[in-house]
Amino acid sequence: MKLKMPLQPPDPKFDLRGIGAEVNCLHFSCTAPAPCPPLLFSGVASGLIHVWNINTRRVITMLDGHDKKSVYWTQTLCNKDSLLSQGRDLQICTWNLSEGRNEVIDSIPTESFGFCKCSLLNTDPLLLAMPGKESSQVQVLDLLSKKTVSSMNPNANNRWGMAMAMHLWKPESGSSPMLLVGYENGSVALWNVLEHRLVSHITCHTDPIMSLDFDCRHSRGVSGSAENVLSVWNIDEQQNLKVYKTQVIVNPGIADIALRPDRKILATAGWDNRIRIFGWKTMKPLAVLQYHKATVHSVSFSDHISPEDRLLAAGSKDQRISVWSIY
Repeated sequence: MKLKMPLQPPDPKFDLRGIGAEVNCLHFSCTAPAPCPPLLFSGVASGLIHVWNINTRRVITMLDGHDKKSVYWTQTLCNKDSLLSQGRDLQICTWNLSEGRNEVIDSIPTESFGFCKCSLLNTDPLLLAMPGKESSQVQVLDLLSKKTVSSMNPNANNRWGMAMAMHLWKPESGSSPMLLVGYENGSVALWNVLEHRLVSHITCHTDPIMSLDFDCRHSRGVSGSAENVLSVWNIDEQQNLKVYKTQVIVNPGIADIALRPDRKILATAGWDNRIRIFGWKTMKPLAVLQYHKATVHSVSFSDHISPEDRLLAAGSKDQRISVWSIY
């Protein structure tokens, strides 16, 4: 009788090297029509942003605007020629990339010394959520006018610690955008942005939340921390946050979480150098991808329109980016 061997995890489709610094964040931009190539932006600890042509697997240009301080968030705007980046120099920069340019055309100062990444809502007006000056404070700005739309801070009795991760989104019903924030004490809060109001709050981790993502179609989100668990939670019809499921993993430490745009699979970046893939509907573990030699800091799915073109990228402390084609 022949025993069936378990399927081995795939190898990367390719990797990107020569970066010279830890890779902190990744962001794809792959929807522009030809002849524009699909792009991958990588923010690194030396303060540079590499712009990669995915077809040629080479750097098109390097952006240098954060005074050699680590870059830990990047995001393209509706216009593919505009990019936002957040760095440890306490600046959020807006870049003009049109017609081969690579210049900073605007910047927003921040007063937070933490590692909480901003969150962009590509609506009209463009809204940007960012950590505030006070420890637990978060703010939402109109990106064009730079005016504060909302400032949200727990009251003195709520000692939640620093804001660690956030996700800004717009419900299908209701006029106000909503903001999910993960805090240092392991809790998640749901805020009504226009009313500056705390809607719901749950504690789902015993350690600081490192990352979260949210599926607004199914009102379900997921968060990771320094623990060896993923917490899945949902928002019910009364807008109450409730823990839905806890998924245990082998080793502690989740640095980043990303849902694929089709909301079918989830990827996590692990302190144990591994990338884990889960089915989003059931949280069934699907694969453990092993390639990196150090902590994986970031995971990001491409926004290709055709399913067969979709990619997953992972950036690591080992100064490499692995690119995978899965499912």
